[in-house]
Amino acid sequence: MSILSPQHKITPDHLDRQAFIYVRQSTLTQVRHCTASTARQYALVRRAEEFGWPSQYITIIDQDQGRSGASAAEREGFQHLVAEVGLGHAGAVFCLEASRLARRSSDWHRLLEICALAGTLVIDEEGLYDPGCYNDRLLLGFKGAMSEAELHWLHQRLCGGRLEKARQGQLRFRLPAGYRYDVLGRIVFDPDEQVQEAVRVVFDLFDELGSACAVVKHFAQHELLFPARDRNVLSQLTWRPLTTRRLCAMLHNPLYAGAYVYGRSETKRCRLPGQQGLSKPRKRWLKMEDWAVLIREAHPAYISWHQYLCNRERLDENRTFPGRRGAARAGSALLQGIALCGLCGRRMSVSYRGNRQLPYYVCNHVQSQRGGQVCQTLRGDGIDEEVACLFLEAMRPAELAVSIEALDHLEARARQVERQWTLRIERAQYEADLARRRYLLVEPENRLVSRSLERDWNEKLSEAERMERLSVPQAAAGLVCAEERARILALAQDLPTLWHASTTTHDQRKQLVRLLVKDVTLNRTEAGVRVGLRWQTEAVTEVEVLRRKRVYEARRTDPAVIERVRELAPAHPDDRIAAVLNEAALIPHGGTAWTGSQVRWIRHTGGIASGCPEAPRHCPSGQRGDGRYSAQKAAELLRVSASTITVWCTRGRLDGVQAKPHGPWWVHLTPEQIEALRKPECRCHKRRSPP
Repeated sequence: MSILSPQHKITPDHLDRQAFIYVRQSTLTQVRHCTASTARQYALVRRAEEFGWPSQYITIIDQDQGRSGASAAEREGFQHLVAEVGLGHAGAVFCLEASRLARRSSDWHRLLEICALAGTLVIDEEGLYDPGCYNDRLLLGFKGAMSEAELHWLHQRLCGGRLEKARQGQLRFRLPAGYRYDVLGRIVFDPDEQVQEAVRVVFDLFDELGSACAVVKHFAQHELLFPARDRNVLSQLTWRPLTTRRLCAMLHNPLYAGAYVYGRSETKRCRLPGQQGLSKPRKRWLKMEDWAVLIREAHPAYISWHQYLCNRERLDENRTFPGRRGAARAGSALLQGIALCGLCGRRMSVSYRGNRQLPYYVCNHVQSQRGGQVCQTLRGDGIDEEVACLFLEAMRPAELAVSIEALDHLEARARQVERQWTLRIERAQYEADLARRRYLLVEPENRLVSRSLERDWNEKLSEAERMERLSVPQAAAGLVCAEERARILALAQDLPTLWHASTTTHDQRKQLVRLLVKDVTLNRTEAGVRVGLRWQTEAVTEVEVLRRKRVYEARRTDPAVIERVRELAPAHPDDRIAAVLNEAALIPHGGTAWTGSQVRWIRHTGGIASGCPEAPRHCPSGQRGDGRYSAQKAAELLRVSASTITVWCTRGRLDGVQAKPHGPWWVHLTPEQIEALRKPECRCHKRRSPP
C-alpha cells in the first residue's frame, strides 16, 4: 500500500467545499500585544489558496479572539465551526496549531470524529491530516493530548512562580484602603492622613460597639465617608458611604494586622444548573491553617494580630447561624444569644409574647431540626431581673473606673468625628485652591476653557463652604462640657439608676452584660429555674429564681391569712379583723387593704364561725366574744326599752358600736355601769286601744 503525499489527500470534493480558517488568541492582552501570532494565523489564507481553494471559498472565523481554549462552552466561533463541519460544508479546517482549536481532549477528539465522518481535512502549519486515516488520526490525537498537557504545564509553571514569589513576600497585588506601595515596592501606610484616620476610626468603633452594622450606622449618622481607590482611573481616590460588605472585608483582611498573606481563597469552576456545558468560577474562602503563605509583621499594622483574631471571632459569633451568640439586638430579652439549655447544652432562642414585651427562652433545636419535642420553655422576665442584679452587684466596685472610662470613650469618639470633618474640610479647601490655580493659568482670551474652569472653581468653593457649615453641629454634638461631665460622673456612679433609665436601650444593656458574662445556663426545677452564671473569668455563680405564681395561685388567699382570720374570728368582728390584717401588712391580691366584706367572704368559704356577728340573731346568748351585748340584751339587763339603749348610745352615754348606719347596736357594759343604770323594775307602757 503506497503512502499518499499530503497534496494527494486533497480531492476535488474537498475543494468544492469551504475552507475554514480558525483564528484565536487566549486573552485580550495577547490580542493587543502578540500581533505576530495573529498575523501568522491570518496568513493561513495564502496557504489555503496554495492548496487550491478559491478566495471566495475561504472563510475566516475569528469570533473567539480573547477567549481561552480550555472549554468550548463559551466559544461561539468554535461551535459554529463544528456545526459547519457536521453539516458537510467544510472541506478543510486550517489552524496554526492544535492548541488554537482546543486545549481539552474531549473537544479536540469530538472535532476529529466529526471531521472523519464528514471527510474534512485538518491542516496546520506543519502538515495536512485526514482524520479518516488511522495514522493521521493517531498523530492528531497525540497533538491534542500534548496541547492539553501544555496548558497544564503552563498553568503549573505560572502558579509555582507566583507561589514562590509570594513566599518571599514580593508578589504584588491590589492593596486595600489605607495602604500603598512605595518606590521600592514595599507596603506602607497611605500618605493621606484622612485615609489613615478613617481606617483607624473603623477599627476603634468596631472594638467599642462590637457590631459591623453599628459601625455603619455610626458613619451614616455622622455623615462620614470611607476612601476607595478606583483601579480603572490610575488609582484615583474617591470617598463613598461605608457599607457592611466593605467593613466585613476589612475586618477579615489580615493585611491590616501587618501580615502578608497569599492563598486565602481558592477558585473552582462549577457547572451551571440547566445549562449544559457552561460553568462559572466559584470562590471559596479557606481556613487560616490552609493559607499558602502567612508572614506576620511584614509591614506596618493598624491593629495587632491578637485584635485581628478577636475581630474575626466576634464577627463569627455575631452570625445568626445556630450555635452562634449573634449580635446584641433591640429585643428586651437580656440573655439573647448567651442562654444555654441545662438539659441538652444547646443555645436557646428567644420568643416574645404579650405584644412582644414578655420574653421567653426556648430550646427548640430538636423540634426544628429533627421534628422532636421542645426541651424546655422558660419565662424570661424574672431570670433577666436576677441576672441584672448579679451584674450590677459585680460592677459595684468598679463604678468609678467605669464612669471615667465611659467619659473617655465619649470624648475620644467626639475627637475622631471632629478630626474626620477637619480633614474633609482641608481636602475640600485644597481642591478649591487647585481649581483656582487652574483657572488663573488659562489665558483670559480662551473663554471656551476658562468658563469650564471657572464653573469648576465655583463648585469646589461651594462644596468647601458646605463642609464648614456641616462640621460645626457634627463636632459640637459629641463635646462634653464641665457641667455635663460632672453630671455624667454622678450618674455613672449610680449604676442601677443608669441601668433602669429609659434612655438606656436593650442592646446597650446586653452589650454591657456580655463584657462580664460568658454564658448563662438555665434549668427548670420544682420551685423555679436554676441559673448558672459563667463569668468571663470562668467563675460560676448559681442562683435559684422562684417560679412565678400562676393566676389562680396569685388570686388565692394566703393560708396564713385564713389561719389568722380563724384565730381572730371568736373574739373580733369582721371589721376589726380587717384592721388587724392591714396593720400586719398582709395586702390582699388586687387591692390595697382588707375590708370587712372580704373577711366575711373568707369566713364563708372557709366555714369559719364568727364569735362577734353583726346580726343579733346569730348570737343567741346576746353577748359576743368581745364582751359586747346586743341592744335587746342590754335592755333586759338594765330593765329599759331597746329604744332607750339606742338613745343612750347615740348620745354617748353608753359605749356602743354600729357596723353601718341604722344597723344594730352592740353595747359594752361593765358591772359598775349595770349596777348604776339598772332600773328597779321594767316599766312597760301599754298601748291604748282606740275608742
